[in-house]
Amino acid sequence: MRKLIYGMNLTLDGYIAAPGDDIGWSVPSDELFQFWSDQLQATDLSLYGRKLWQTMSSYWPTGDQQPNATPAEIEFARRWRDMSKVVFSSTIDEVDWNTRLVTGDAVAEITRLKAEDGGPMDIGGATLAGAAMRAGLIDEYVLATAPVLVGSGTPFFTALDSWVNLNLVETRTLPCGVILTRYETRR
Repeated sequence: MRKLIYGMNLTLDGYIAAPGDDIGWSVPSDELFQFWSDQLQATDLSLYGRKLWQTMSSYWPTGDQQPNATPAEIEFARRWRDMSKVVFSSTIDEVDWNTRLVTGDAVAEITRLKAEDGGPMDIGGATLAGAAMRAGLIDEYVLATAPVLVGSGTPFFTALDSWVNLNLVETRTLPCGVILTRYETRR
């Protein structure tokens, strides 16, 4: 059975985007960028909601060809482009870059994917991750908490019907002030 990991950058007050999908508060440091690149390398399959997919696919397929790309960005772009991805959406018709589109029941498909043999999967996008969270499918949460408050926006966590008990696995502070925390779901 595969492990499902939900991780993103978020503000101290719990938002992955400020109003208007503004993520200008989140300018990753080299250390934070390397952390996410290492996470990507350890991932076998990435699951995306439409909005995050459109953000990622608008830059990373050619991110390694940008004139000011750092070695870490070049490595990340190549990893991202080559890895298998699934996008869940009922509003787009096609995807590319080693990606499969699912237009049906996301929870049913994620449940099926988790039951397969294979390495870890990550999930991104607040709506998609929220559905997986409510269905009890997330095994690990990875939070990169930035020292900023935005007041409102798109929350990292969704409203739940019942508590989810967690075990702290790791905490570390990066020189840029971001605190990385990892929690496993206690089952």
